Amino acid sequence: TVLHPLCVKYPPSTKYRRCFLTELIKKHESTAAEPLDELYDTLADILNEEESTHGYKNYLLPTGEAVTLSESVAIVSGGTTGLVTWDAALHLAEWAIENSVVFSNRTVLELGSGIGFTGIAICKTCNPKTYIFSDYHHCVLKQLTENIRLNGFVLEPETTQRIPTESPGQEAEATNYQNPKLIVAELDWGSVTEKQLLDLQPDVIIAADVVYDPEIILALIGILQKLSTFRADTKPPEVYIAFTIRNPDTYHLFQAELDKAGIRWQITPAHSNSIFLYDVQPNVTILQLFI
Repeated sequence: TVLHPLCVKYPPSTKYRRCFLTELIKKHESTAAEPLDELYDTLADILNEEESTHGYKNYLLPTGEAVTLSESVAIVSGGTTGLVTWDAALHLAEWAIENSVVFSNRTVLELGSGIGFTGIAICKTCNPKTYIFSDYHHCVLKQLTENIRLNGFVLEPETTQRIPTESPGQEAEATNYQNPKLIVAELDWGSVTEKQLLDLQPDVIIAADVVYDPEIILALIGILQKLSTFRADTKPPEVYIAFTIRNPDTYHLFQAELDKAGIRWQITPAHSNSIFLYDVQPNVTILQLFI
């Protein structure tokens, strides 16, 4: 955890490394074992470090690859909660890995991508044709773009236009998974234009932890209805929304507003594999919507 090559290259936050080493040394000292000098030396170095506002987190995928993210140490920073990874994003990624056929060779739009965990995990494991990350807060978009590049992906030029596929030279740089076309789109649900939506044309729409505020619920339902309307063909996209039920009233309001808008929904069956670590197993539900 501390001297692994990934953690040396992309160090977790100062506080995390300090807590981890302190706990590890305590466990050693409580047994007959003598802790390694290296542990004390490393802790001494960390105690001299300044507290960091950002740290890296490395999430290991079943393929053996990692998703590496630069995250904010604070839950709220820069006036947004979008600079950290939330439990529903981990849960949605686990579900996607188990249901990769939903995403394989399709155009996926993620609403409220945050700093990119779910999308990067899907791009590394589910072989989408095109993946469109979207958010609207400028700090989040900046961090999101950095994290996508950090994981070895090349972004399309900054536009949501349909763009010709890469030249053979670029394709040669692909790693062991087929590189999808990646786009980062600035998308404000309240003021999105018809042209923006016509450019997207997703086969699948996903979102994680975007249902936490009554006002956001109405904006989310509004953009889903618009995305369904502005289709080049008649087949509506598949929609999956993952969220942690923190307040049952908000959850019931979301369901009631879906019913009012005439959007059918069903709870997707829980996936069997828990791949990522949670502090406490969260109360996360994934709804499939029929728009």
